[in-house]
Amino acid sequence: MVLDADGCYRALRSHDPRFDGVFYVAIRTTGIYCRPVCPARPARRDSCVFYDTAAAAEQNGYRPCLRCRPELAPGNARIDASARLACAALARIESGALNEAGVEELAAEFGVTARHLRRAVEGEFGVSPIEIAQTQRLLLAKQLLTETALPVTRIAFASGFASLRRFNALFQERYRMSPRRLRGRHVIAAPADYIACDVGYRLPFNWVAILGFLRARAIAGIETIDENRYSRVVKMGEHRGRIAVSPVRGKNALRVEVSTSLTPVLARVLARVKRLFDLGAHPELIEDRLAEDPRLRPIVRAHPGLRVPGSFDGFEMALRAVLGQQISVRAATTIAGRFATAFNGLDAARIAQSDNASIRALGLTNARAECVLGLARAAAEGRVRLEPCADVASAMAALKELPGIGEWTAQYIAMRALGWPDAFPHTDLGVMKALGTKAERQILEMSAAWSPWRSYAAIYLWKSLAEKPVEAQ
Repeated sequence: MVLDADGCYRALRSHDPRFDGVFYVAIRTTGIYCRPVCPARPARRDSCVFYDTAAAAEQNGYRPCLRCRPELAPGNARIDASARLACAALARIESGALNEAGVEELAAEFGVTARHLRRAVEGEFGVSPIEIAQTQRLLLAKQLLTETALPVTRIAFASGFASLRRFNALFQERYRMSPRRLRGRHVIAAPADYIACDVGYRLPFNWVAILGFLRARAIAGIETIDENRYSRVVKMGEHRGRIAVSPVRGKNALRVEVSTSLTPVLARVLARVKRLFDLGAHPELIEDRLAEDPRLRPIVRAHPGLRVPGSFDGFEMALRAVLGQQISVRAATTIAGRFATAFNGLDAARIAQSDNASIRALGLTNARAECVLGLARAAAEGRVRLEPCADVASAMAALKELPGIGEWTAQYIAMRALGWPDAFPHTDLGVMKALGTKAERQILEMSAAWSPWRSYAAIYLWKSLAEKPVEAQ
């Protein structure tokens, strides 16, 4: 990514939160790099060097600011098709993929060679996949040292390091201090049965709207959503626990409380929370684009900060979409709860081992039961990837090959499970009602002006409706 240094400096002087996470500023005279919203007085222009990732700043010898804390910057949401592979790889790295396997295995997920993946990542971000992973580990470790009472050894492994020795050495090399010295700067409460981490976002952020969307679709036995808090059961391999998410008063951040039993998979948990609440979005950039169309302008101006609700678990969300075909939100939510009870959760492998009769007994037709089984088996066997990935078109094509999954379901899954910002369920009844037409071709022609943010356009159209039952499932 090529940065306009003069433009970055103007943004830095304005402390404009829209640029938080879009770039970082490194100060030659101090050897420190900051977020553009850092409360410190901006350095002189000739002392500033700008980078689009924290990893690039650290690769060039700069260490993170202790005031603005770069580890809290919201993710940089990129949708450039030419960089899709690099961005998808970045998302997987940020969720801890290289903590569990190597670059070769990550490349295999995307059907490319390790050399091609390295070239794509370095071309887009200026650093290698390993260097990005190291920065992610260090920043997460720094956050845990600052905000929790976890022992240093547990922090090292929770952050993705294979050994305490490597963690101490790299931390000292990058940050010019030992982990214990940084820990000594902070007074931390006694250990509890959970740890709390903050994850940042850009304003505006409509917490009430996204929580309301998720509340209407909460799956009994898995999710609990009260007036101002989202909580759920988490199962990742052998690790079990709960998380709770709520806004932080006075900060542009959400607080994520995580059971200590989930510490070994903490990076993955936080990445999924960010995806669920769409924390990497650039809302003002998106809204300015959508508001250029007179049809959307009143909706966008009336409801600033809407996000596209993502998914904590891709299969769970895709199954919920299939169960919601042609029925109300409430009915689909009831049936999803039955599934969670019957299968002790919504695990693709467990459901895939079931049979048509057992699925029908939960309240489904024969055709819908076949659809559920087909989806579960495809997910369990890896024929369908239900997470943000490089080739969205291939993922959607694979979905539509399954029995009972058509254009609407594939587009809706792409919006929420695949995290694709330009998905658009043009056959949705709510979209048709909001636009005042059922002509699919006309709707697609209208939506062309909203690309590459058509997923957000759909959210705004649904929000404009007074009749909730016609919203997407």
